[in-house]
Amino acid sequence: MQQVVSGLAQGAIFASLALALVLIYRATDVLNFAQGEMATFTTYVAWALMDNGLSYWPAFAITLVVAFVGGAAVERVLIRPVEHRPEIVIVIITIGLLIALNGLTGWIWGPEVKAFDSPFPLRTIEIGGVTISLQDLGVLAVCLITVALLWAFFRFTTLGLVMRAVANSQDSSRLMGVRVGWMLALGWGLAAVLGAVAGMMAAPALTLDPNLMLVVLIYAFAAAVLGGIDSPVGAVVGGLVLGVVINLLGTYVDFVGGELRLPAALTVLLIVLLVRPQGLFGHRVVRRV
Repeated sequence: MQQVVSGLAQGAIFASLALALVLIYRATDVLNFAQGEMATFTTYVAWALMDNGLSYWPAFAITLVVAFVGGAAVERVLIRPVEHRPEIVIVIITIGLLIALNGLTGWIWGPEVKAFDSPFPLRTIEIGGVTISLQDLGVLAVCLITVALLWAFFRFTTLGLVMRAVANSQDSSRLMGVRVGWMLALGWGLAAVLGAVAGMMAAPALTLDPNLMLVVLIYAFAAAVLGGIDSPVGAVVGGLVLGVVINLLGTYVDFVGGELRLPAALTVLLIVLLVRPQGLFGHRVVRRV
């Protein structure tokens, strides 16, 4: 149970970033390869705020605002001008953004590894004979609360319903008078917020350097595909399942250990795709010939 809770904490981080990928994919049919680097950059912003004397949670809130503005700006400045071009053009732009942000992060803050404080106590508690880290519980709670707030936004607010309509059909939404461009910018902003949460939750357990989210992004891609690349629920479930599975494999399967967790995750993904190509919660695409 201790390993399950720890796996859920890791999986919640994967789920946050996977959900960000799914939000953008549903709106544009393109995966944002720069999502991890955007998360890393905003995590450095949080570190800089705390390094200048701000406490964790005010820095957390300010960073989310910065992430939202940055994500929306990326859509308006880089993606909007090429939205009607072939999808490969947008993919190349996101890859270029990945490289640019990685270099910019190293140029501003340097390549040195930095310590990122955790807002949660490092001690453990015992529940039913199981020793559980308070940091794991805190990370799990923050990520799940963020996802729950986003679900409530899409489910119960007019703006959220409009964004869902745009994701389903941009042309129909335009005919109804919806400003599709701004809805897409809002979606990119929310995806950047999810990435920032994932980065700030991952940084205390990992090391804060310009490549912080590189491996996490690969896990998030795997989680998104595992759950169904067009399913927000699938992204969350896929992230949690993947976190638990790789943690159990790394703990109890000797040859996996800590070094082969990423190949193990990709192997699990491959098996699922062979059995159910659309993922656990994805929709099968049917085309008429």
